[in-house]
This record gives sequence, structure tokens and C-alpha cells, in this order.
Amino acid sequence: MWLKTNCDLVFDISVPTPFVLMLRPRSGAQQWIAREEYKMVPSVPAFEFTDIYGNLCQRLIAPSGTFAVHTSAEVKTDDDIDQAPGAPFVEVSALPDAVLSYLLPSRYCESERFGQMASEITAGFLPGYDQVKAIENWMRNTIRFEPFGCDSYLSACEINDRGWGVCRDFAHLGITLCRSLSIPARMVVGYLHGLQPMALHAWFEAYVADRWYTFDATQLQLTGGYVAIGYGRDAADVAVYNQFGPPVPILSQNIDVQRIDRND
Repeated sequence: MWLKTNCDLVFDISVPTPFVLMLRPRSGAQQWIAREEYKMVPSVPAFEFTDIYGNLCQRLIAPSGTFAVHTSAEVKTDDDIDQAPGAPFVEVSALPDAVLSYLLPSRYCESERFGQMASEITAGFLPGYDQVKAIENWMRNTIRFEPFGCDSYLSACEINDRGWGVCRDFAHLGITLCRSLSIPARMVVGYLHGLQPMALHAWFEAYVADRWYTFDATQLQLTGGYVAIGYGRDAADVAVYNQFGPPVPILSQNIDVQRIDRND
């Protein structure tokens, strides 16, 4: 399917402020970026770099006053999400070097503390994809999804204790449980066609059978229409913007994802 994504951010800047933005999706195995628009008002010099996870980041200094960022993209995504029941666990010794960092505990994913819990959730399931699916189903049935929940960043331990969370929290808990079983897992932030309410979205991917697979316990079932912007160990790595200096109020944030018709 072809999708058009739009993201509009408006900030109130009190003093010139350094920003690092992460708002450009890149083409990959399950998405192709055919067209992009990136506009800043007022226009300022921006310098792009690729971070250690392969994300496209933009570095700039926002001037004082109202500062707006608009991005849009036309993206071809898979109509369906790949699923692979029975896909095998990959032994740590056979993992690619670039995947190893997704086995380790990180800021919001204290995987060293969830080993027993993960083993109980996945008891009786085949190692690999089926274990991750059991984790996804357990979260869907156990943790309450609150799309308008608190904006504070919480760790997997805190989410598990609280029993409810936003999409980012579900991703953190799923990642943590996977890593505690020596299954590499990473966070993804981006867009989802048909998401209600519409906003930026977060989900996670797990590495089994020598590739990454998508999991999202906030949705009743996996469908097509995911557009990834950034990948990382947890939310600390995939913020769509980071600003440095005095706090910067965000005046508005508008996200829109529409299905479009294209001949190619």
C-alpha cells in the first residue's frame, strides 16, 4: 500500500536552541520512500548525519520565537506484516555483530531482572518467534493500553508494577522480556495507518530466524501500514527531537497518515 505521512511540530523558542531531529524515514526491507518534503519556518541551516543505529538525524540551531518543522513522505509499505510461527531462536554465538547490542539491558529495559518472569510467560512455547508471540499476547491480555496516559518515561519494571501504559511502555516491556530470554529486541518509532487516536507510534522488533519481525501488543492484530522512522535500544535512542538548553514548550504536534493512490 502507498501512504502519505505528515508531521507538523511547532515550538516556542526563548533563546537560540540546539536541536537534533529524527524525522526522515529511510528505505528498507519493508518500506520504500518515494518522495519527501522537509520544511522549517523560519528556514535555518541543518546538517544531516546517520547515528549508530542507521537513523537519519538533522542537527540545527532553532532561532528565538515560533519555530515550525513540517515533514511529509510518500511511502510504499507491505500490505501485511510478516509473521513466522515456529521460526527458530538464533544462538547468541551465531548472531551478527550489529545485533549483539540489542541483547543488553538499557536505560528503560532492565532485562537482567525479568528472567524468571519471561520463562514463566513463555513456558511450553518453542524458542524463538513463538516465545515472542507469547510475550506479545501476555502484554495484550495483562497490561492495560492507555493511549492518553502519562507522558513521563518509565522503565519496564515500573510499567510492569503499574499495569498500564502507552505504546512506548508496551514496547519497553516487550523488549525487556525478549532480551531476558537472549532474544535480541529493539524499539521502533514511526507511524501506523489507521491508528486511533492518530499520533506518533512505538512498537518493537525481535530478531529470530536471522531477521527482524514486528510485534505490537497495543493492536488487536498486526496489519500493514507501519512506517518506521527510527530504531534503537529503547526510547532514549529514538526521540524524534532532542533539544539542549532551557526547556522548550511545544505549541502543537499534528500527525496524519493517509492511504493514497499511485500508479507505480
